[in-house]
Amino acid sequence: MLPFCRFASVLSLALLLQSPTLLADWREALPEAQLVGGGEMRIFGFAIYDAQLWSAASAPGEAVAMRAPFALQLTYKRSISREDLVAASLKEIRRLADQELDPLLLKRWAQEMNAAFVDVQNGDRITGVFLPGEGARFYVGATLQHVVTDQAFAQAFFSIWLDSRTRNPGLRAQLLGAVRP
Repeated sequence: MLPFCRFASVLSLALLLQSPTLLADWREALPEAQLVGGGEMRIFGFAIYDAQLWSAASAPGEAVAMRAPFALQLTYKRSISREDLVAASLKEIRRLADQELDPLLLKRWAQEMNAAFVDVQNGDRITGVFLPGEGARFYVGATLQHVVTDQAFAQAFFSIWLDSRTRNPGLRAQLLGAVRP
């Protein structure tokens, strides 16, 4: 019986170590990342989340141009449903698009975000990692929640914060380290 218990323990440990969703952390994707900047998102005076931009790029402009990997970490200050997060993201993606987006594409992107996001509470953290040529990874806390292998989605999603036409240019400037809160 002892050899079977030892085998079961070794097998369990091996499966645990191979499970990216159990041991993943966004810093594994960007081990050299440094904090570029951060700020607070407020709407009508209400704090929504704190945001931080992390990158290993030598200049913040590389993240804005989406030529270098980066992480955008949002720490929520209130409860927001997954559905509301997806709806708000889609609204901003449509607003920033240079042309009308295909409804089937938007539906697929909504499905990706539904898999990537969760209902959040005060203190919860979602981190999106942009990987040029690959797409994006989304972490809830330290756990890999979902991988999106669509580069166009990744660029459209992170443009919500980094595009010069963002709804919150003050937060964008803080994320890029140009302005301190």
